[in-house]
Amino acid sequence: MSFDPQNILVIDFGQLGDVVLSLPALRSIRERFPSAHITIAVGKPGAEVINLSGYANDTLVVDRVALRDGFKPLSLLRVFELVKAVRRRKFDFVIDLHSLSETNLLGFLSGAPKRLYSRRHGRSLDFLSNFQPRPPAEAESSERHLIDRYLDVLIPLGVKSADRIPRLRTGKTENEFVEQILSTAKVAPGAPLVGLFPGAGHPGRRWPLDKFADLADYLMRNDGVRVLVFAGPEEQALVKEMRKVFPPTTLILDRLTIPQLAATQARLAVFISNDTGPMHIAVAVGTPVVALLDRPTPNSFVPIEDHHRVMYGQTIKEITTDDVYAVARELLTLNRMSKILAGSKQ
Repeated sequence: MSFDPQNILVIDFGQLGDVVLSLPALRSIRERFPSAHITIAVGKPGAEVINLSGYANDTLVVDRVALRDGFKPLSLLRVFELVKAVRRRKFDFVIDLHSLSETNLLGFLSGAPKRLYSRRHGRSLDFLSNFQPRPPAEAESSERHLIDRYLDVLIPLGVKSADRIPRLRTGKTENEFVEQILSTAKVAPGAPLVGLFPGAGHPGRRWPLDKFADLADYLMRNDGVRVLVFAGPEEQALVKEMRKVFPPTTLILDRLTIPQLAATQARLAVFISNDTGPMHIAVAVGTPVVALLDRPTPNSFVPIEDHHRVMYGQTIKEITTDDVYAVARELLTLNRMSKILAGSKQ
């Protein structure tokens, strides 16, 4: 294909976990157009993920919540300013991975002569896209993994058999920050670290806090691990209770930036989490994950590699501490074996 745009806008307005799952598509765009200047329009939480990935030359950070839910006259002004900022950059190609009516409209108003949009039933304004051929339409009740749905958008660009694994690199400054945290907390060198993330965007998706605390106690007493509990901005109301219920030696980290979170997760032997954006970040830095979900069947957002484990219940509260502990110990054992094997090869 001779199509060779030099100034590309990629619209990637999903939530934090969605942005992580879009990384294979973003990597494919970077590889397909290695000399292009690529700008990714992304929400505030996802911007740091994009910066870590290295796939963009620039980001255009958009506060979607303020645009959608803010004071209407002010929201309209923000939309107008966003459109002006996009038009000033004179993009020659727009790829809309998320493809909602408002993002399709933004792509159209950008003035870019070529526009490639994801085709989402009942949500996209397909007539505003003009790239030929068009990508396959997303099925109305698609069980296709979100990673693959993002990659499907790129089929017209000749992207095939792409690497499906999200990957993030951690930075030197953040790695040194983690070492300082562990040193201050007197974590023994070489001690296995297990991370827990008790939060979730909706209370119905949270495994009970007391079960997380019991799990931490089991792991500390029986397996000689140090437990790190993570909390983001949405979990600040839970931090006081966390300090009450978790064992005293638990290290609670509630003020990390996303790059610091990723660097800390990269040090873990296992990360046990509800269905959250941080769970997907742990996957992307290569840490084995135990994902706790309140759905009885697999869905299109779960980790796809074999070294992760996904646990379901009709409700998330039905998942027992004993079952999660057994799965966590299995992954800890595999982690120890891999370290032994790696040491024997040196």
